[in-house]
Amino acid sequence: MNIFNIIGPVMIGPSSSHTAGACRIGAIVNKIVDNDVLTEVRIQLSGSFARTYRGHGTDRAILAGIMGFQSYSEEIRNAMEIAEERGLKYEFIAEDIPGAHPNTARIYFTCKSGKTGFVEGASIGGGNIRVSNIDGMEVNFSGENNTLFVLHKDTPGVIANVTNLMYWRYGELNISGFHLSRKERGGDALMTLELDELPPEQLITDLKKMDNIDNALLIHAI
Repeated sequence: MNIFNIIGPVMIGPSSSHTAGACRIGAIVNKIVDNDVLTEVRIQLSGSFARTYRGHGTDRAILAGIMGFQSYSEEIRNAMEIAEERGLKYEFIAEDIPGAHPNTARIYFTCKSGKTGFVEGASIGGGNIRVSNIDGMEVNFSGENNTLFVLHKDTPGVIANVTNLMYWRYGELNISGFHLSRKERGGDALMTLELDELPPEQLITDLKKMDNIDNALLIHAI
């Protein structure tokens, strides 16, 4: 725990959960699309997010995070106008997600390249978040650490190959959290590795060259 878990983050807005946390959920989408250009987002708000999002600025905060702004950015106040200037279409839907945390958002996105996907995350207090789903894959990370995603085939030996690569070539890296999800046995699977250090870009290049690895993506700590 650090001091910001106690006093809350530096932020624009009235609520660490409904604005700062919301902005950070949006920021995960910004990181996932990497250098692609977002053209459209549809944001489903659940629980208390759905009830109070206008008054607490949750809508502006999520949109600002999606566009790459921080929880303390002045641009949060004008996020909707900035989105329109950028040609980013957006829609908010107040609809509960069964079994979800009270402060949950599910963000569906479309990019200029044609790439689509969605992210589901919850604001759990003090500006902290917990991301639970990416493109239908269950995940479990906070965004506080540098996080490595490895999309791969659910084939024996893949996890060992990835961790061996990290040990032998990048031994200074320490894995602080690991989560594996898959839709079905033998199908697509997703490794989520939270790291104490920021890995070099070469690691991503090396991972993408490996057998049975479809993609690798690094999300810097937010």
